[in-house]
Amino acid sequence: MGSFNIGKPEAIEWIHQHFRKGETCLDVGACNGKWSRLLEGYLKIDAVEAFAPNVFKYHLQSRYNRIYKADIRVFEYEPYDLIIFGDVLEHMSVEEAQKVLEYAWPRCRDLIVAVPFLFDQGEKDGNPYEVHVQNDLTHELVLERYPGLTPIFLTDIYGYYTKGGKT
Repeated sequence: MGSFNIGKPEAIEWIHQHFRKGETCLDVGACNGKWSRLLEGYLKIDAVEAFAPNVFKYHLQSRYNRIYKADIRVFEYEPYDLIIFGDVLEHMSVEEAQKVLEYAWPRCRDLIVAVPFLFDQGEKDGNPYEVHVQNDLTHELVLERYPGLTPIFLTDIYGYYTKGGKT
């Protein structure tokens, strides 16, 4: 489906304030490559995409430095300056998402987690990874389930979070 446009300008401003041009970024769940377009020419971006047809459908190989066709729940990677989990955590169980963040935490200087609140979604276009397993997320549940995350942008339907200076 791709990520929502809500909060993207604020997230990009935050990235520009905290990262220098040319630093490294991993876009987890690249889908249609929105983050590569938004940060084009600013960060050196690699991507992880679990649904292989998206790589070809959205020409991701031309949008990213490297594309990893893998499920982030079992993907091992080297450190990046920034890791973006844009509309990703809601697609896995709480325990899986906690493990994914636990693995990422020491492998980045900071991260962005973007999630919709109270949003139910099923499979889309034959992509089973589109199902929202955590369709009950609220700001309060994000803080409870993922200690250490700090909000940088919130609306009643969407939130962006970072490590909040905790490395």
